Amino acid sequence: MLVDVGGRPYLKEGRTMKFTASKKTIALVAAAAMLTSVAACGSSSNSSSSGVTEGGKTEITVWSWDSTLPRTVKDFEKANPDITVKVTNAGTNKTEYTALNNALSAGKGAPDLVQIEYYALPEYQVRGEIEDLSQFGADKFSDFYTPGTWASVKLNGGVYALPMDSGPMAWFYNKDVFDKAGVDPTRVRTWDEFYDAAKKVRATGSYITSDSGDAGFFDSMTWLAGATPFSTGSDGQSVTINLSNDSKVKTFVDFWQKMIDDDLIDTKTAGWSDDWNKSLNDGSIASLLTGAWMPYNLLSGAPDGEGKWRVAQMPTPDGSETNSENGGSSLAMVKTDDKAKAEAAYKFAEYACHNAEGIKTRVAGGAFPADNDTLASDDFLNMTSLTDSDGNAHEYFGGQKFNEELAKAAANVSTGYKFLPFEVYARGVYSDDAGGAYTDKSVTLAEGVQAWEKEYQGLCISAGLHREVAA
Repeated sequence: MLVDVGGRPYLKEGRTMKFTASKKTIALVAAAAMLTSVAACGSSSNSSSSGVTEGGKTEITVWSWDSTLPRTVKDFEKANPDITVKVTNAGTNKTEYTALNNALSAGKGAPDLVQIEYYALPEYQVRGEIEDLSQFGADKFSDFYTPGTWASVKLNGGVYALPMDSGPMAWFYNKDVFDKAGVDPTRVRTWDEFYDAAKKVRATGSYITSDSGDAGFFDSMTWLAGATPFSTGSDGQSVTINLSNDSKVKTFVDFWQKMIDDDLIDTKTAGWSDDWNKSLNDGSIASLLTGAWMPYNLLSGAPDGEGKWRVAQMPTPDGSETNSENGGSSLAMVKTDDKAKAEAAYKFAEYACHNAEGIKTRVAGGAFPADNDTLASDDFLNMTSLTDSDGNAHEYFGGQKFNEELAKAAANVSTGYKFLPFEVYARGVYSDDAGGAYTDKSVTLAEGVQAWEKEYQGLCISAGLHREVAA
């Protein structure tokens, strides 16, 4: 049942892996993930053994790279004078996760609350390192949040975080470039039509979009196609990986390979690099398929695009109204025996992520909401400008009520897609396996994805997680 590739065993595609979900065993996954990070910073926070300070206040520590979360602290502390909140930036995503893993392993220095992206949340839930917030009443919030975000925090029968924000995919485009190409993105509904539009945009000297090998983008696009290549059993003890044989994965891979082969996407410019921002700024990259959190990044990274950009719905394989998430994060509570800290931490999480005033403060700072009330509010839907850090308003999207499109995108997110409990590591090695499909065409994208699948499977086996293979 097992074969060997490069000295490491793996399971055949589409098979189910059984493993014990004990903290000791699953921690090996975290160890593998930490090998991809440069440094540890477990001392970033030092939670005391007791939550009560000398002044009689309960002090909680929150790890978050999100710039809008600290804005909620002043009003929260005013309403809760018995609680002190310290927000620490322990690094962005993988850097923070490495620090968190180190602190949890050492048994000290972990925060009380921690920002965790939706794709990374299952890892901490399976290891039993975050609290089920149902005990505080969070299980009653299902109608409050958008379907996509709620599905991402509701794991194995529990609610393991509160959604902080969301990233429904949307099509951000430079209208000047598309007008020059004679293309109206609002009329481009299918991937075939997107391909035809890409050829017209390329004829102007620009690329319709870019992708230098982004695992998160791959996941979002296969989700959009209706793929369900990953699943974890309800008991947390079995994982199924089926990238190679999922027909919907193949739908995207074939489509994107065609785009690559015909030089219709920029595969050389790395996302989030200075060159990438420059290309967005001058129109060389004419649009992005990305999360709804993108507007303020465009404002800061491509300022010359002000007035030129617009937002439309994502094209889909068959033109149907469906969508997926790209990014977004949650606020989770680290496992604790300190009741005072737990109650104080939940109060802050509830204020920042569920309370109307807390959410309003964060949305005003640029966070894209995860709750239905904000997404349906007139103030949000009627926005036509972005406000920069100096308080200046910018009609970046040419007067368009851009949030109307983004709210619609959020409502269309399907909920069947699942992440595995070692996505952080797996995304980190995507370019090792599939990168050649983008850079020098040394492999096809299908071959790269197959190699990536074996990385997923090999991680389970080499970490000692495998117990049996289902027939």
